[in-house]
Amino acid sequence: MLGAAVALTGCSQGGGGNASSTTRASTAPATTVSASTTPAASSNKTPLKIGLLASKTGALESYGKQTERGFQLGIEYATKGSKEIAGRPIEIIVEDTETKPDVAVQKATKLLEKDKVDLLVGSSSSGDTLAVLPLAEEYKKVMIVEPAVADSITGANWNKYIFRTARNSSQDAVAGAAAIAKKDVKIATFAPDSSFGRDGIAAFKTAALKLGATIVAEQYADPKATDYTANIQKVVSAKPDYLFVVWAGANSPWKQFQDMKVQQQGIKISTGAPDIPALKTMNDLIGMEGFSVYYHTLPQNDINKWLVDEHKKRFNNEVPDLFTPGGMSAALAAVESLKKTNGDSSADKLIPAMEGMSFDTPKGKMTFRKEDHQALQPLYAVRLEKKDGFDYPVPVLIREMTADETTPPIQNK
Repeated sequence: MLGAAVALTGCSQGGGGNASSTTRASTAPATTVSASTTPAASSNKTPLKIGLLASKTGALESYGKQTERGFQLGIEYATKGSKEIAGRPIEIIVEDTETKPDVAVQKATKLLEKDKVDLLVGSSSSGDTLAVLPLAEEYKKVMIVEPAVADSITGANWNKYIFRTARNSSQDAVAGAAAIAKKDVKIATFAPDSSFGRDGIAAFKTAALKLGATIVAEQYADPKATDYTANIQKVVSAKPDYLFVVWAGANSPWKQFQDMKVQQQGIKISTGAPDIPALKTMNDLIGMEGFSVYYHTLPQNDINKWLVDEHKKRFNNEVPDLFTPGGMSAALAAVESLKKTNGDSSADKLIPAMEGMSFDTPKGKMTFRKEDHQALQPLYAVRLEKKDGFDYPVPVLIREMTADETTPPIQNK
């Protein structure tokens, strides 16, 4: 899900690295993955249990599957194949939030009470994540947030147990505004009526207004709707120079923008480059300049090369998509911090180990800011271009925006 960006559609592929998985028998089935196949796994060392909350079904199903794949690969990469830390085998228990906050709470409670997990990771939806944050504080367990982006997660609703490897809406907003906002430019915005959408637009507005732009219309659509005619008509009536779009989920508005000839009326559309299935609906936006959280050819580093190569080997030559590297980054952060504590998962040891911690990821170096535990990280200014052999416009790098450039404001209490 993108904060200041993005129309995204679901994908049909599932996964979870190369590890084996079994389904637990319960009223709320989980996917339990034994992440150690080495002899150490049969020792008396207590497993390190990580509970991964993800949308394996629902509107954000593709995000959850990408995150899970990346997380499994990240654990393997970070432990150099041993899948253990300080002699303790890693056990990953995956729970489907169904992209429903009440279900997310139910599944997180199960992970904390029944499974006794040492660490929480997730989730795909900002709404699901916001519902679970109080449980991390109640049970005194560190939670790594990935890929949810609402500012309030590390802002108004934050607690000290929360760390986020995902970028937040304000980071997206800085990148999105830099692409189009300047003096005398009129901008309309379009987003789902949700914490994700409203946080994303609020952050974008702040960044765009600072650059001298004027916001002439804001449209918030029902995230479950499939007809956005009334919203789009209001955007067109405002006569903006640009329409900046924040979106997430399979029911994206791109086709209706095309059907209602928004661009033919002199309105340029700008957004973040989404996942590959959604890019396939955006051929009319070739030439658009915006930003990207990730596309597999953008970062140039050894970890990303490993991720791309291994992902293609294991998943029928598929490249990692938008949220795969985020799942990997969460795993790298978890392993790095637990190595620092010699496998001690207690919050009073993990929190000081993670605050200010820098770690390498497929996107480059990330650093957990001490004040709010938000990971500072690079983003990418891109242009969508037509390339031979692709049935979608490819995000091509204009420049990498450094972590310093995209640093968001501190918003927690």
